[in-house]
Amino acid sequence: MHSTHYAGSDLIMKFGGGEPWKKVFGPVFVYVNSLTNGSDGDPRKKLWEDANKQKVKEVQSWPYNFIASKDFPPSDQRGSINGRLMLQDGDKKIPANGAYVGVAPPGDVGSWQTECKGYQFWSRANADGSFSINNIRTGNYNLYAWVPGFIGDYKYDGAINITPGSHANMDNLVYKLPRDGPTLWEIGIPDRSAGEFHVPDPNPKYINKLYVNHPDRFRQYGLWERYSELYLEGDMVYTVGVSNYRKDWFFAQVTRKKPDNTYQGTTWQVRFKLNKINKSGIYKLRLALATANDAQLQVRVNNPSQASPLFSTGQIGHDNTIARHGIHGLYRLFNVDVQGSLLVEGDNTIFLTQTESVSPFQGIMYDYIRLEGPPSSES
Repeated sequence: MHSTHYAGSDLIMKFGGGEPWKKVFGPVFVYVNSLTNGSDGDPRKKLWEDANKQKVKEVQSWPYNFIASKDFPPSDQRGSINGRLMLQDGDKKIPANGAYVGVAPPGDVGSWQTECKGYQFWSRANADGSFSINNIRTGNYNLYAWVPGFIGDYKYDGAINITPGSHANMDNLVYKLPRDGPTLWEIGIPDRSAGEFHVPDPNPKYINKLYVNHPDRFRQYGLWERYSELYLEGDMVYTVGVSNYRKDWFFAQVTRKKPDNTYQGTTWQVRFKLNKINKSGIYKLRLALATANDAQLQVRVNNPSQASPLFSTGQIGHDNTIARHGIHGLYRLFNVDVQGSLLVEGDNTIFLTQTESVSPFQGIMYDYIRLEGPPSSES
């Protein structure tokens, strides 16, 4: 079903004047029962027994008659595609093992995330990168993919027209991964989630016992308040090669609560050493965000007081991930050029500032960060 509850206005369906729209959801069955006043016995037991009787009737009635609707085309009126997706990182190609591959209405790279008016059909690629998508409704589509363990989004350049009974063989598709130069350092796992980072213990007065000793530690109330309590003396500092992102990288860059119950933005530092600098080269900072909510991320290099940041995302995100105890929302990837002249031999620092600070729920969660050196020809 469609809802804007977790992702806000980015998922609001927009219609032109007089634009027709229809979409089939379900089938969904809801049974509501009741008892008259004065009924004998335990009312809860009676309601439960009645509901179970109805369940038996519904199972026997399956698959109902919804499949006869012209709005639910049978399999022979649908189409299918198959193919193989490979990943190219430099000169090396490997199968896109476990890739999510799908077709969705035509759009830009990654547009499937916010496309909600049309139909989407998805599958997972096998270990050799092969995939098949069946029972696709007729229409025009683009093919999209993303691969756990790798950044970015793939989109097949051509259009795909599905007609009744059609089958399209896509053969070998190649996703050229974002890459300018060698990896100098990286933080996190590129899986579109902040789940690998440090999630603190909740305040005991808010604890949800269902999630004690549970792998989904983030499903506790009030974790956003823990940042200010854990980082009393200053914001988070992460040192590449020394810090461990599983223990030392807070899972969400949230606002800091002040004694007067107002909030302020936070600036995180990533400190790292470089032994040799190509002053004329361009380094690449890749920032993959797992979610953002009414946030703005600014990047500065070696000068936290610089008036104008090297890069700013601008105001982004309406994902209620922080408030709703989540770990990911809409995925965003930003690629920042860092001039070699901004770096020095020895100690360097990248400052990541989240500026917006009206509420405790403004902030971002990182998926993965990587710094690349200049292309090999420039090194």
